[in-house]
Amino acid sequence: MTPETLPRSRPRPRARWLVPAALILLSLVPVIAGAVRVTELTGGQITPDNARFFDSPIPVLIHIPAVTVYLVLGAFQFVPSLRRGKRGSLSWHKIAGRILAPTGLLAALSGLWMAVFYDLPPHDGPLLLALRLIFGSAMVAFIVLGFIAVRRRNYVRHSEWMSRAYAIGIAQGTIVVVTIPWILLIGPVDELTRALLIGASWVISLAVAEYFIYRRSQGPTRTSRPTLRPARAS
Repeated sequence: MTPETLPRSRPRPRARWLVPAALILLSLVPVIAGAVRVTELTGGQITPDNARFFDSPIPVLIHIPAVTVYLVLGAFQFVPSLRRGKRGSLSWHKIAGRILAPTGLLAALSGLWMAVFYDLPPHDGPLLLALRLIFGSAMVAFIVLGFIAVRRRNYVRHSEWMSRAYAIGIAQGTIVVVTIPWILLIGPVDELTRALLIGASWVISLAVAEYFIYRRSQGPTRTSRPTLRPARAS
């Protein structure tokens, strides 16, 4: 008998949690910043940086919880095992999706409202305002397109649109990853540099999302190892 080499996929359950773990780590930045902002509004001192929130607190009090739920809960949507439910019951993915679509819209729309109606904070300018409006509007559009796709049972397109929307939201964490090296290596940022770095963060997040969308479209990547199996005797 001669050995026959056959491919066999190796299960890597821990690797499936690397993406959501990384996303949760990134989401800690806006979540912690939001918690600090809420603390300020409940008894902090009014400063030039936060006066606009005291003048109109409702939009920011909607925005922060919506962003927190959307980013943290949304990270688990990227775990393949949570997409499968038991027969006759909804999966975690579907249940969470019914929460994420409205909270994502609330986060994006409240962010757009604040961008338009709040006074520009220090170190912001017209360019950054324009970028906020562009990417905030894109996030709303992606969520709506994702909802339309799932209603049509086009789950592939649904996943793609929702991944793009989440990429825009999680870019608030990417901003820190992009900005800190700049400050350490080059120095403080001015109005233009700040706008360009934040814009680059959105572009990077969307580029990463597009990369994974492309990989999924090419089919699952399997890591194979040879397995010896005796061939049948002729």
